[in-house]
Amino acid sequence: MSDRGEWPLKRLMTEVVGSGTKSAEDMSRGQAAEAMRRIFASDPDPTTLGAFWLANRWKHNTAEELAAFTDEMCERVEYATPEADPVDCGANYDGKGRSAILGVAAGVVAAGAGTPVVAHSGDRIPTQKQDAYKHVLDELGVATELTPRDSAEMVDETGFGFYYQPAFNPAVADLFDRRDQMGVRTFVNTVETLANPAGASVHLGSFYHLAFAKKVVETFEASEFHDLDRVIMFQGMEGYDDIRPGYTKVADWSADGTFEDYEIETAAYGMDFEEADLHVDSVAADSARLTREVVGGDRTDHWHDAVALNAAFRIYAGGDADSLKTGLDAARAAIDDGSAAAVLDDLRAF
Repeated sequence: MSDRGEWPLKRLMTEVVGSGTKSAEDMSRGQAAEAMRRIFASDPDPTTLGAFWLANRWKHNTAEELAAFTDEMCERVEYATPEADPVDCGANYDGKGRSAILGVAAGVVAAGAGTPVVAHSGDRIPTQKQDAYKHVLDELGVATELTPRDSAEMVDETGFGFYYQPAFNPAVADLFDRRDQMGVRTFVNTVETLANPAGASVHLGSFYHLAFAKKVVETFEASEFHDLDRVIMFQGMEGYDDIRPGYTKVADWSADGTFEDYEIETAAYGMDFEEADLHVDSVAADSARLTREVVGGDRTDHWHDAVALNAAFRIYAGGDADSLKTGLDAARAAIDDGSAAAVLDDLRAF
């Protein structure tokens, strides 16, 4: 037995996870935690690591496994907690390629309404390596390559904060080259979104299928590191935390164990159009332009409506509205009275 334990990844492949989609077994929490420690220590041969990641993709990880991976990651995260308690927005780090990223505008509007918001991402993360939060903020002239302490100060000074993965989560950032060689997403793409670098008590995320939202909730419940009060997730576009137009499922969990899932029709909240209406030619540049125009009160079209509803979800998640309708009223008011524009000005000046 090595000083890292009894379960090198090659043995896990042979005896536990590597036998195929139907016959593979799940790892114990201890096995999954040891595997993640070995990955962070660059212990596995690259071929073995790739096989292990692919085997886990085929067999589908349990919440207990994901919690073990997440906790090992969080032990290596540099946390910087602001005085405010923001809503943590953990969108897929590998970005979007067709539709606008609305989360920056929505977060700014929510902050203008009094709900602090935090977003976090890396830079061209595999597998898609597309535009993410960082790239929209870069286009807006907002500082992104900040220390975690600076990110926390950004939250307290402006109401919106951005945490940069290489600064707060270097252990995962160091896996970039190995992930880039995979060609497919791995469980790292899931757990990196759960880092919660601001130590927020509320997590907002998205899903394609409700089963994934339930698994994320179960992961947070099984985590020995996180202690959240609320998780709220909705069906997002391209796996991002931008709500999908139309009939959309919502999952809402509270720390008392209450889990609700329900469906809303976004048209009832002013978002009455198709997903294709949110497609853009250049994701980062167009998203930044639309952010400026919507936040500045220069648009009253479907872009305004989409940003307002996404902001409403953040306000509602943060507990500053007792319903989506109330959150929507607050979001619209923040745009109309200039509060949102003031937040964007403060961000650009930070």
